[in-house]
Formats: sequence, structure tokens, C-alpha cells
Amino acid sequence: MTGLAIGLVLVSACMHAGWNLLAKRASGGAPLIWLFDTLTVVIFAPVIVVMLFFVPLELSPVTLLFMAVSAVLEVAYFILLQRGYRLGDLSLVYPLARGTGPVLATTAAIIILGERPSLLAIIGVIIVAVSIFAMTGGRASLNDKKARLAAMYGVLTGFFIAGYTLWDKQAVSAYHIEPLYYYYGMVIFKVLLLSPYAWRKRAQVQFEWKQHRLEAVGVAIGGTLSYLLILVVLSFSPVSYVAPFREISILFGTLLGWRLLSESEARRRLPAALGMVIGVIALALG
Repeated sequence: MTGLAIGLVLVSACMHAGWNLLAKRASGGAPLIWLFDTLTVVIFAPVIVVMLFFVPLELSPVTLLFMAVSAVLEVAYFILLQRGYRLGDLSLVYPLARGTGPVLATTAAIIILGERPSLLAIIGVIIVAVSIFAMTGGRASLNDKKARLAAMYGVLTGFFIAGYTLWDKQAVSAYHIEPLYYYYGMVIFKVLLLSPYAWRKRAQVQFEWKQHRLEAVGVAIGGTLSYLLILVVLSFSPVSYVAPFREISILFGTLLGWRLLSESEARRRLPAALGMVIGVIALALG
């Protein structure tokens, strides 16, 4: 990876951890998800309009199918993440979600695609597994029901991260769907999926807008830009290096929980977060 690629990935990782900090502060569930997705559609509409003059839009049934399935996976991902944030610390839920995703994706590749990992990759999986146990605080901490549920939601979120990562990679690499149009279309499908629920819960949507409008705007902008930065890097860098390197956001998320949210366990979790980053990188290099 070049110096430019490393710099862009670091900026993306900081933004990714940052919008998760905002999502943790709000923790508004599906109404908040609908709100920041709707804001994403509105805020980035001018970008899409300008892009249409330079890159033609091709909407085939296959493209729409990929967008729709990705939207379902993303909605599930965000709902589980929000539930985890309601119950547990950012420095617990965020690293678990981000760290388990690559491990689960690798496991799926072994089972479904018949890939055979190297010894280094297996060591990476073991390091991540041990770090996950350390991150939760071990058996004693998991005796607390809220901590146990928060950890469970973090790991479940990782399942959906692995799912949409594998699905989206097929969309943009095997089927060559334009990434920005793909992302924007997926967000529109998310808004459509959640709109009936948002209408029934419109009083809560109004509450979220009144109380957490800054967080919603921050998630809409930060989430989109962090994703687009990674797309830029992937256009000239190997995915096998980019994907694990961006997991440095695990460290950033744990630090934000410690310094800005005053989470009492965050400082203890830092070594485990570092272990997860090392394990993910070993997994990728293997």
C-alpha cells in the first residue's frame, strides 16, 4: 500500500469510529436508522446528479436485486448494532462487531468456497477469538445479563458485517456495478424498507430529530464518506491489505469510549482491541 492509501484508510477508520460514537450517543433504534438514511439520500443527491453527467446509470434486475439484498443485510446490521449500544459500552460492542466480521467471512470462505487458510491465518483466528473473550471481561463479566446481551449483539452484528461484505464484493467486482450508485441505491432501498415502520413510529422519529439531529446528520455524512474513501483506496490497492488495515478503527472506537464517554472498562479493553487488530491483520496476510 502507498502512503496515500494508508493515509486515506486511517482517515476512513477515524470517521468510521466517529460515526459509531454518534450512533452510540443517540441509540435510537430503527427510527434513527430511517432518519439518517433519509438524510443520506437528501444530502448526497446533488453528488449523484452531477455524477450522472459523467457515468451512465445502468439499472438491471440483477443490480436491483443486489441493492435490495444488501439493504436487508444493512438494516439488520444497524438494528443489532443499535440494540447493542443501548445495552453496552461503545468500547465493548464496536470492537466485537468489527473484529468478528473478518473471522466470520474467512470461516464462510472455508466452508462455502472451499478455501484453505495458512498457519498464519489460523493463528490470526485464534488471536481474535482470545481477544474477543478478553474484550468481554471473561466469564465473570458475562454473568451480568446486560453485558452478556450487549456482547451477543456485538457478535451478531459481526455476522451481518461478514454477510454484506461478501455480498457487496460480488456486486462491485463480479458484476461490476458502479460502487457509488450501488451504495446510494442500497440506501434508498433501506429507506423504503423502514418507511412503514417509521410512519407508525413517527412520533419517535420526530423525537429523534429534535433530540439527536446533529448525531443523525453526522452518521449520514460520516458513514457515507468513510465508505467512499475505502472505495477510492480499493480502486488502486489490493483488498487483502485494505480490509484488515481499516480494522484499526477498533482501536479508535475503544479510545473514544474511554476518553469521550468515560467508559470505565475501556482502558482495560485496549490490549484486547490491539490483539483483535493484530489477529485480523495476521488473518489477511495468511
